[in-house]
Amino acid sequence: MMLNYQKKQNFILSRREYLNLSITGLGVSAINTKITNLKPKLRFGMITDMHFADVNSRGNRYYRQSLNKLTEFVQVMKDQEVEFIIELGDFKDEDSPPNENSTLKYLRRIEEEFRRGAKKTFHVLGNHDVDSISKAQFQSEITNTGIPNEHTFYSFVEKDIQFIVLDANYRSDGKSYDRGNFDWTDSNIPQNQLKWLRHKLEKNSLYNIVFVHQLLDGEGSHFINNASEVRQILERSKKVLAVFNGHQHTGRYNIINDIHYYTLKAVVEGQGTENNAYAIVEISADNNIVINGYRRVKTEVL
Repeated sequence: MMLNYQKKQNFILSRREYLNLSITGLGVSAINTKITNLKPKLRFGMITDMHFADVNSRGNRYYRQSLNKLTEFVQVMKDQEVEFIIELGDFKDEDSPPNENSTLKYLRRIEEEFRRGAKKTFHVLGNHDVDSISKAQFQSEITNTGIPNEHTFYSFVEKDIQFIVLDANYRSDGKSYDRGNFDWTDSNIPQNQLKWLRHKLEKNSLYNIVFVHQLLDGEGSHFINNASEVRQILERSKKVLAVFNGHQHTGRYNIINDIHYYTLKAVVEGQGTENNAYAIVEISADNNIVINGYRRVKTEVL
């Protein structure tokens, strides 16, 4: 049955459910204060791999339910008054066989809901975001606050932290992902983007947080092919605190040469809002990082 995406969502958290979520967030704030002895200078919301589409579930992926899960995220982010929210890629999915008009409809509906979460919103481009549409089509339907639509990699500054968003959706031959013309295991960050990254890290003395969809902390199908080259650039700057990504749905954590690599769990996995997954990230004045985990995401200090 096709859903009517023009109708406003009726999903509302029960008071008990909402209080439980709020208490979780307050508990993490207390942990952060105890460890750093400072209140966080910056808080932002983070979510990934919604894969929203009006298609039946496959395996443990419940595509339709991602809209309700996002609504929960939006409600919590608005209540917590975070500085901004960011989604780490695979925002939407597609039909089988692919249908461009349907894909655009899914994108518009999930973006409409996402924008409600904060005054400032940002996106990381994932491989499924260009499965049956082009990068230009995807970018034209979303809002990265203060960033021109044509920029798939970009940076912005909040509270003396520079946030850098990378686009690894390029094939080994240098061609950009476009309308499904790629193998999802073949992701790369091209040389012109690496040059830009070096410049962004060298131009000022700010500490940095990096966002990218695919993984940088290893080798294999989920990892960016030239990940080691990217890591060298990050490490040489000595100004990168952490890298946050999606793509691998089960989540993971690693630390390499004093840089945290954190993979957030996927929203699409698991039935019902009890299987939701998202976080509020807190950065203290002394640059300690706390993950306020909600639902399937564990609360932890990096």
